[in-house]
Amino acid sequence: MELAPLLLASIVGFSHAFEADHLVAVSTIVTKRNNILLALKDGIYWGLGHTSTILLVGCIFIVGKWMIQEDSFRYLEAMVGAMLIILGASRLYKLSNEKTQFMTYEHHGHTHKLAYGVGLVHGLAGSGTLILSVLTTIKGVLSSLLYLVIFGIGSIGGMMLAAGIFSIPFSEKLFRNKLIYTSMIIISSLFCIGLGTFIMYENLR
Repeated sequence: MELAPLLLASIVGFSHAFEADHLVAVSTIVTKRNNILLALKDGIYWGLGHTSTILLVGCIFIVGKWMIQEDSFRYLEAMVGAMLIILGASRLYKLSNEKTQFMTYEHHGHTHKLAYGVGLVHGLAGSGTLILSVLTTIKGVLSSLLYLVIFGIGSIGGMMLAAGIFSIPFSEKLFRNKLIYTSMIIISSLFCIGLGTFIMYENLR
């Protein structure tokens, strides 16, 4: 079993969580939180969703020994772009319709399904390049799958940290400042829509 790539897997997974599309998505998700613990859980659920898809696709291609073409995943990347646009637009729409938001915010449900679902889509889009990298650097089915697991653990840690950092502007103190709170939501949502549009253009042109 090759130890060097496995030791690097958690570092690669951790840094992978800080890619632009991941950060923009999680920043939009945590605008619904004014509790850092809930934001950290969002990051964990994003990482779990991301890892679930990568392991599923990895089992299909690594265990089943299917051939994979990296170019075929560009449509999945475009799907991530569409998801980012929907996330941003949805957050802006909800902001414009939540007239009593500052009175009822803390009573919103604490479900983490959205974070998990976003992680699933990100994992599906990013699995092609990752699995190609694993297949070319690691020999053996067990070692390859172990790499994906360690990579996934690293990505969970990275996204948990990212979610915690991005939730700071929405902490309870700043949450009470309507101007700051609203501005942060608008900025994160517009970044989400802008990056999503760019990703779709790059992968569908």
